[in-house]
This record gives sequence, C-alpha cells and structure tokens, in this order.
Amino acid sequence: MASGHGRAASAAGFTMVELVLVIVLVGILAFAALPRMESGQLFRQVAFRDQVVATLRHAQKTAVSHRRLVCADLSGNQVNLTVAANFGDAACGAGPLPGPDGRLPAAVTPNAAITLAAVPGSLLFFQPSGSVTTDAAGTATATFQLTVTDQAPIQVFGATGHVE
Repeated sequence: MASGHGRAASAAGFTMVELVLVIVLVGILAFAALPRMESGQLFRQVAFRDQVVATLRHAQKTAVSHRRLVCADLSGNQVNLTVAANFGDAACGAGPLPGPDGRLPAAVTPNAAITLAAVPGSLLFFQPSGSVTTDAAGTATATFQLTVTDQAPIQVFGATGHVE
C-alpha cells in the first residue's frame, strides 16, 4: 500500500478560534487575580511592622548585653540604630549598629505607601539598664507608641524597654 502520497500535509499552528479562546481566558484570569494581587500591600505592611518590632527588641537587648547606650532614629520611614562607644557615654557615636538581620539601615519601609510614625518623638534611647528614654542621659523615661500604616500600634514601654 502506498503511504498517503495523495493527501497534503496539514499546516501546523493554532486556529483563530483557539487563539481568541486563550486571549479571553487570560483576560478572565487577570480580572479575577488582580484584586488578590493588591492584597500584597497588606503583607508588606505586616512584614514591615514585624521588622520594626524585631529591630527595637534587638536594640534593647544590645543595650543591655553590651552595657552601652543604643539610639534608634525612626525618621525617614526607616529605623537606624547607633551605639555608644563606651559604657557611660551620653551619645551614640561609635557608629551604626546593624539590625537583627545584619543590614543597614536596620529596618526600612518597602515602599512609600507605608509610613512609620512615633510619639512622643522619633528618637528612642535604649539605656544599658534596659529602660527607654527620650534623652541620651536617661532622665526622661517614656512609653512610645509607633504606628505603621493600617497596622496595630507598636508599644515600647519606657520603664522596662519591652516592645510589643
């Protein structure tokens, strides 16, 4: 028997119906998935809040364990830590202190839509005793409240240095 010489080879490719069907399906999936992708902002906010909490706990533990003043600057939507050179120093001048993950700055917002605000001020001084004050000398113990966009506030208790 002869093998298919009389029949023309069919053209390879997709039909117009198949292409239109794929485009319609991709459009429907994009329409359904787009709102879910916007919820990623919430995950970034939660992650940044957790990063700030970890950084402040790291600052408090470093102050106590090294018996040195640790300063946390919360301005510019990021957290920068610095440490005093010696025990008893009234200023943080020894240089930057990396965050718990080893990065500088210790914590930074993932995008401009997420903000960080601190009350009563943007400078926290973690004393070697474990307390948190509004001044480097350690005379004004204060409880700080930090807020990250659309998240529960972060409390830093002055007398104990506890961060929650």
